[in-house]
Amino acid sequence: MSVDIEAVLGGVGGRLRELRNRRGLTLAQLSTETGISVSTLSRLESGLRRPTLDLLIRLAFVYGASLDDIVGAPQIADPRVRPKTFFRDGKAIIPLTGQNADVVAFKMLLPGRDPVAPVERKTHEGFEWIYVLSGQVLLLAGDVEMTLNTGEAFEFDTRKPHAFVSAGPEPAELISLLSTQGERVHLRSDASPHEAL
Repeated sequence: MSVDIEAVLGGVGGRLRELRNRRGLTLAQLSTETGISVSTLSRLESGLRRPTLDLLIRLAFVYGASLDDIVGAPQIADPRVRPKTFFRDGKAIIPLTGQNADVVAFKMLLPGRDPVAPVERKTHEGFEWIYVLSGQVLLLAGDVEMTLNTGEAFEFDTRKPHAFVSAGPEPAELISLLSTQGERVHLRSDASPHEAL
């Protein structure tokens, strides 16, 4: 099978611009994160500069994207998501979406806890939705403090101080959906993926 290299490379600029816009980054912010000059980034996105492997690898790392995604390679692999569980603050977190979704989904297992123990709240850009699969979840979001039961859902602006934990000694299980901004801050705030749910 022959590949039209020029056609493949010609589509890279638009995909890079789309990825940057999805992440809500300016060229200057992207330059700071990648070490690539603003002028080079601008020329890459406009198609005036041919992308090199070095540049694509640095951009793929910041975007959490694969090189195949950036160059638009046809998908020949199994399309199923192969989640890798990671742990944060005692929570088991399982990614349910690919890396470039506009909204990312996670399944979480929250450990049981002492119901009178203090709960630390955090704030960041974005929006989040949670759905309780089992157990009870104590949700703190802005001025709201409530216990969600199995089958209940809640959505909130993550710029308000917020947290969610098991409501008591029994574990709870939930699905969390995060906007792209929220996912970037929650999971990629210090160049190490999966750092802060």
